[in-house]
Amino acid sequence: MNPDMILMDVEPINKLLDEINSDRSVPRNIRNLMVEAKKSLNDQKQDPVVRINTAISILDEVSNDTNIPTYTRTQVWNIVSLLEIMNESLKK
Repeated sequence: MNPDMILMDVEPINKLLDEINSDRSVPRNIRNLMVEAKKSLNDQKQDPVVRINTAISILDEVSNDTNIPTYTRTQVWNIVSLLEIMNESLKK
């Protein structure tokens, strides 16, 4: 995959991160980490693989938080899966 194509692929993930961030049933620290993951993912100064791996790392931390609602944890796992697929396609 062309690294420039990542911009198109990131948009649905950005929307999912925004959805979690706007959910007031999610603790503030988790919402803040969603913002951090989104910033990392959209940082044009970084290599796309680094951006994706940083976002995955942040989201892994979030998914292990004991205060995260079950539904949100499932959403985070889905986002991580999408990012891992994107990451694999960039490595090819």
